[in-house]
Amino acid sequence: YQDARRMGVTIRPPDINRSAADFDVAEGEVLYALGAVRNVGLQAMEHLVALREEGGRFRDLFDFVERVDPKLVNRRAIENLARAGAFDNLNPNRAEIIAAAETLAAYGQSVAAERAAAQTSLFGDQSEAARPRLPRRDPWPETEQLDEERAAVGFYLTGHPLESMIGALRRRRSTLLSDALVQAENGAEAFRMAGIVRRRQERASARTGEKFAFVSLSDPTGEYEVLFPPEQLRRCREVLEPGRAVVIKVRAKSSDGEVRFFGDDAEPLEKALEGVTAALRVHVSPSAVDMDGLKRRLAPAAGAERGGDVILIAALGAGREVELKLPGRFTLDASLRGALKTVPGVAFLEEA
Repeated sequence: YQDARRMGVTIRPPDINRSAADFDVAEGEVLYALGAVRNVGLQAMEHLVALREEGGRFRDLFDFVERVDPKLVNRRAIENLARAGAFDNLNPNRAEIIAAAETLAAYGQSVAAERAAAQTSLFGDQSEAARPRLPRRDPWPETEQLDEERAAVGFYLTGHPLESMIGALRRRRSTLLSDALVQAENGAEAFRMAGIVRRRQERASARTGEKFAFVSLSDPTGEYEVLFPPEQLRRCREVLEPGRAVVIKVRAKSSDGEVRFFGDDAEPLEKALEGVTAALRVHVSPSAVDMDGLKRRLAPAAGAERGGDVILIAALGAGREVELKLPGRFTLDASLRGALKTVPGVAFLEEA
């Protein structure tokens, strides 16, 4: 995946109506393998692809569970395919599919049982199972969707939780991995870098017995590993928890075309960005915006003592717009940005 990104090759998420069981290439793009999604099984995905080739594209979620063998494609497989985005062309609301997975799996089992009964019936008659009503859910906020996607495929595939923070990070003189690699090869040694901690592997020094750690992180341009020596690890261990967004100070050493990073310090991303973003401007369409949904997304971020302002910008047409500054202060982090992007009628966000 990292090699493909560095070469500028586009990787498309798995798609039950387009992807093969194994990795494939179409129109110069890599199609992510259905069989590479965690906990779905290669045999089950080969079965899925064979059904599609024989009977055509799956028209909707019901058509999907009516046709697949429920012994091969069970509830867990449906959930992980949804997390990976494999059903996005049928229903882009992944949270809704997860909520419906048990119902869909049970319905598929009923259809399969009725099909088997009809085959053994003397008259071959078959009563059709009624399609159940599926639960409705709000879409996941962007950061949660990306975390669920990473759980299903092993890395962030369609985006990164820090993408919306790049401007603020650069104002704090934070360097993206892609830039740090180039600068390190040209002699630069000290960097501030941001990332999501993916894992922390601690080991004991054979000489002193003290623990050091290899910490794997990711930013919007790739994944990298940082070695934290014992003293620095003791100081930063609580910050370097998997799943946390952090800003780290590193020293880089370049040798024979390979760059290695050594950690000196680390702090939570929200602390590193305090005071960087004074306000978030939320551009909305007055006729389409879901105000109740907007309030729900804003509520968890409200009441921040050291947060920033949220300003609604409503376009009135003919080049006119009206601004409304919401009362109070808000935590203007990646979670809030991702949540606001899922609200119907929100056009785009910009920092002020």
